[in-house]
Amino acid sequence: MPSFTPAPIWRIWSGACARKATEITVSKTSAESEEAVIDMAELGASLARRRATLAPVETPRNAGKARTASKRALLRAIEEAGGHW
Repeated sequence: MPSFTPAPIWRIWSGACARKATEITVSKTSAESEEAVIDMAELGASLARRRATLAPVETPRNAGKARTASKRALLRAIEEAGGHW
């Protein structure tokens, strides 16, 4: 039968809450290489080509029946400034 050794509660909590040393780990299996860089102009052109081949997608708009007064004021200000939300 295991014996119970009385210990002050502060010692138990200080051990449970102790911070572990942080380590910096580096993968030893992968070679160091530069990350792929995405050319935004090329990405935009690729997306435009894909959209041109697909049928236009009509996404239904939110009816806006549950909008708050502040959201309505924001959308009104956007429209008055010439924007289209």
